[in-house]
Amino acid sequence: MQFLTLQGITAAGNLLYGVLCVRLLPTNDYAKFVVLFGVQNTLLILMDANFSNSLIPLVGERVGDHKVIADYVASLRQLAHWAYLLVGAGLVLLFPQLVRNRAWSGGTIAAMVVILLVSTWFMRQSAQYGAVLILLRERTQWYQAQMVSSLGTLALLGVFWAMHWLSAFAAILINVVGIVYVGVYYAVKARALLGVKGRPSKEKRKAIVRLGLPNMPHTIFYAMQGQISLFLITIFGRTAGVASLGALNRLNGIYMVVVQLLPLIIEPYFAKLPKERLKKSYWMVVTLTLSLATFITLIGYIVPGLFLWVLGPKYANLQFEVFLTISAASAGYLSGTLWCIHSARRFVYWWSSVVSICVTMVVQVLFIWKGDVSTLRTALLLNLATVGVALIVNVMSGIAGFTLGPRTVELETPIIPEYGLEDLNPVTAEVQESL
Repeated sequence: MQFLTLQGITAAGNLLYGVLCVRLLPTNDYAKFVVLFGVQNTLLILMDANFSNSLIPLVGERVGDHKVIADYVASLRQLAHWAYLLVGAGLVLLFPQLVRNRAWSGGTIAAMVVILLVSTWFMRQSAQYGAVLILLRERTQWYQAQMVSSLGTLALLGVFWAMHWLSAFAAILINVVGIVYVGVYYAVKARALLGVKGRPSKEKRKAIVRLGLPNMPHTIFYAMQGQISLFLITIFGRTAGVASLGALNRLNGIYMVVVQLLPLIIEPYFAKLPKERLKKSYWMVVTLTLSLATFITLIGYIVPGLFLWVLGPKYANLQFEVFLTISAASAGYLSGTLWCIHSARRFVYWWSSVVSICVTMVVQVLFIWKGDVSTLRTALLLNLATVGVALIVNVMSGIAGFTLGPRTVELETPIIPEYGLEDLNPVTAEVQESL
């Protein structure tokens, strides 16, 4: 109950912040907001490369050995620093090319690059140390930090609007303040809980890379293609189209609370679940997920005006676009749930990444070749087709997992964590979700 209360408040605050930005910012200003945070999402995935998710299965049953956890965190941090330098250099070179047709000044572009470098550093830190708090079952303060960030940024947005100070950069920097707060808070709490200084090692870096390697091509590829519609419309389309795409993507927040359950509850639960109970629990979760996704998609088709009212009068003519957005969000939620369960059970295979990447590239090439990528509708159809490919591949991975068994990985420690759903007691735990 505490989880649902705190996460519900946090999700509502984040959703309201985004919707207010959609409604209050002029189209050109909101386009800056959309592009910056779209690029930020891509950078975070590239900088982490799915390494943070390896901490729980690598520590496994040795969750009480803080020195082991600290050593893995130190090794993870070292890998993250190398990735940050590489990706940061790419950002400095490529971001100006992405926005060259937006008629934004050099000073504006330079400021956006600096903001991206700062925000992604702290978001990467949140992912790394947030995983430690999840592993140590310390959730209450984790929840509270997210809630303080969400409500604090929302309050600041209200103050800036009331004082007539609100602009694109004001909205962006307020959001970044919340990101920095969570990153610093997680780092301080995680280090205090561990109580020991970790030492990076070649063996632990190798274990982290080895576990994440099968998913790494898929992760890196989807870091780029996940925002390809935004990138294409930013390069070839109009500023109004960029803003509309960002506004519609705010509707994805309808799944915000349930998506946050995946790494906190669903993944640890399936990681520990005995094999004989797996099928029953698997089909129960999949059925519930599919039912929720179908219901919300039908609402988007039958009553699109409900969602358009939320976005405001500037986007009132996007009825079919609402249906496309909700359909893609629903498919993505189902695909993400399957991926989370399959990762926990080690239903991860090289062929799934290869198939996913190849088919997705074919789909995207066809859209770019045959469609008008400068239009909003084509961008949304491309999103839906891409998510559909990911869903199909995840279904195939699940079939392979139940028929062929999980992938075998040699690790220093057992891969099954020593906690499950029954241990997730929010009254005594403190956890914060990775951003």
